[in-house]
Amino acid sequence: MIFREATRQDLPAVLALLADEHQVLDPASMTVGEAHERAFAAIGADARNEMLVLTEGGGADAAGEVVVGCLQLTYIPGLGQNGQERALVEAVRIRADRRGSGLGAELMRLAAERARERGCGLVQLTSNKRRTAAHRFYERLGFARSHEGFKLHLEP
Repeated sequence: MIFREATRQDLPAVLALLADEHQVLDPASMTVGEAHERAFAAIGADARNEMLVLTEGGGADAAGEVVVGCLQLTYIPGLGQNGQERALVEAVRIRADRRGSGLGAELMRLAAERARERGCGLVQLTSNKRRTAAHRFYERLGFARSHEGFKLHLEP
């Protein structure tokens, strides 16, 4: 397994993971739109954001690698936590046919390690209320349900 920053070449595979968490979609079938390109470029250009992938196979040149998991880490400065940054984890996915194999736990362990190395004092995430299996997974990893989240969708 290789844990690394996503490249533009990984974008269709990441979109396939995010598009449907219940089945494996062929990355070649994904349409990478202009908004995806802008978002991916913005993440890559921002030192406080990382799109990370977990891959298997391939060699040193990444040829033949298969993206089996992804997540986005955003580092947030703040005055709380004694001024330590916190890491926000978003867009966590493991390929549907690889769930239950420990890859999700490994992906989250690697993300927490990366945040710790950066000096973060906390890793936080939100999860859709309907994703009860994901909630059990995060609790098994030691995450606590400490806050209630709210969203306000803004119209353009």
